[in-house]
Amino acid sequence: MTSIYKGYMGKMLDVNLTTGKVGEYQVSDTDRELFLGGRYLSTKILWDELKPGVDPLSDENILVVMTSPLTGTGGPCTSRYDISAKSPQTGAIGHSNSGGNFGMNLKRAGWDGMVVRGKADSPVYLEIEDDTVSIKKAGKIWGMDTQEAQKAMLGTGKGGSMAIGPAGENLVKFAAVVSQERCHGRTGMGAVMGSKNLKGMIARGTKSVPINDPENYKITVKKWIKLLQGHPATGVMAPRLGTAFSLMPLSVRNTLPTKNFSAGTYDKAYNISGEMLAEKHLVKNFGCISCPIRCGRVVNINGHEVKGPEYEIMCLMGSNLLIDDLEAIIHWNYEIDLLGMDTISTGTILGFAAELNEKGIWKNGIAFGDKKAMSKAIQDIAYRRGIGNDLAEGVRFLSKKYGGEDFAPHVKGLEFPAYEPRGTVSQALGYATATRGACHLDAGYEVYMEVTGPITMDQHKYRGKPPWTVLTQNLMAVISAGGNCLFTGWTFVPKPAYKVPGKPLLSKIVTAVMSNVGWLIAATVKTPPWLLKIHVPFLLPHSKALKEATGMKMDFGIWSRIGERGYNMEKLFNLREGINKEHDKLARRFTDEPLIPGKPKTVVRMDKMLPKYYRLRGWDKNGIPKKKTLKKLKLDFIDITQITK
Repeated sequence: MTSIYKGYMGKMLDVNLTTGKVGEYQVSDTDRELFLGGRYLSTKILWDELKPGVDPLSDENILVVMTSPLTGTGGPCTSRYDISAKSPQTGAIGHSNSGGNFGMNLKRAGWDGMVVRGKADSPVYLEIEDDTVSIKKAGKIWGMDTQEAQKAMLGTGKGGSMAIGPAGENLVKFAAVVSQERCHGRTGMGAVMGSKNLKGMIARGTKSVPINDPENYKITVKKWIKLLQGHPATGVMAPRLGTAFSLMPLSVRNTLPTKNFSAGTYDKAYNISGEMLAEKHLVKNFGCISCPIRCGRVVNINGHEVKGPEYEIMCLMGSNLLIDDLEAIIHWNYEIDLLGMDTISTGTILGFAAELNEKGIWKNGIAFGDKKAMSKAIQDIAYRRGIGNDLAEGVRFLSKKYGGEDFAPHVKGLEFPAYEPRGTVSQALGYATATRGACHLDAGYEVYMEVTGPITMDQHKYRGKPPWTVLTQNLMAVISAGGNCLFTGWTFVPKPAYKVPGKPLLSKIVTAVMSNVGWLIAATVKTPPWLLKIHVPFLLPHSKALKEATGMKMDFGIWSRIGERGYNMEKLFNLREGINKEHDKLARRFTDEPLIPGKPKTVVRMDKMLPKYYRLRGWDKNGIPKKKTLKKLKLDFIDITQITK
């Protein structure tokens, strides 16, 4: 079904690996209007196609690869695309976004995305070249790492590629998919591909993405790039230190996970910091296609220039394991990517295993500070050898089998990312309520408003935080659904705010104001779209760019409502799978044990924040969307009584 809107190619693939049949999947323009693309349009497809209770690693699960309307349009940071399925790691909605080159090349081949069904009898990969789609034998590349496999599939030709490594083949629950050197890390999409005997995909094409208003879109893109390059966060901070710009501030503010999230500061933090990486190891910067920010790091390993580590692994394989050897972390980062595993889950699982070992709950040989044990465990996980077979199942599994549920760092089965929740309580609320489980991005990245940003709130004060969490969750998600990198959302905080930290009195005043304007943010969240018929290109140009690229009726109000709608759609999917209020929680360590001894307020007051969060979302006390909320969001095609029995 073609689309009346530009920005889309108007076609999606439908590939059945069991039968070998290739066809087209029909998507309506109504669904494009309601969900845009990426994770949100994928969730609608998963809702339509999957029966409740499907085993994520069975033939019945489907894999949805989805681009967005801005993908490949030349807009800043628009190489993004999404992979979604029911997650084998959580049993909830699973989605993972990447800036690799496959999505752009898929659109150049004439396709907005694809639905992959069934399971091949033997290993295969997909080759897409314009309208020609082939299912090719992959026996010779099964067992290869993610880089070898991509090179083998592409041969001497060019194009977009993505592949799984040994971890995906062995159904490690947090297996990743790698495109170039960029990773779809979270929620186990690599395991879903492995369960289908699908090693990877390549795409080549000769088409261009149609633009509705090309002249004005070019002007908007030019201004947008200037905004990003001239902003302190995206033009200075991220290029200079990459995502690890936050490591030192987080340690100073007691929010750097240390020793399995038992503490928030690390006395050797500088040794694993962005500053140390820049001083000792950085070869050059790089960025995803069409990205003017260039936050990626390039380092040298054995004479080869490879992608360097991001903040998450520098913390989770560093302070979280009491290891201050940045060179070891650089090598682990490369190794984990080759094996095809999520670095976030890997580091958090190893930290949890180390504490279980230290406490004598599970004697597994993994000890804090023991680099040799960590190196062995990484390989054992990927190949499910020895204790690696249990580690490959994740923190939730380990805590249920061996114990330690009171300090298990996960939500809904997805391991914590690298932010100590007691040091940023609105981020903690976001962890608990995020639809795919503990995720700093699905949580709304509120740590930027509480700890690492230029203007921050009281990081331990719980009053007024639910509105901030709802707002940023919606905005972060719709940025992704439209096709941009989430870092383009950093311009939400205007440039003048970066002068505040140097003025102590003004900083205190701003912190006090931001910590007490929850009522105003709540009013913003509740504002109907018809009152927001504007664009705000000086802060968030996304809605204006979408209107010009697609020709769709779009303004800031409609755009933000899409964020709210999609978040509710993901919540409904989870409710249908039996994931409810009982799963919107953190372990007792984070709600009952103060982060800072002697300061009882340094805990996460979920009991105080969650009810207000539900009310703001238009959900009842059990976290179930009300009928009037579904009607408001045009989701009333769903009978809520049928999925909450």
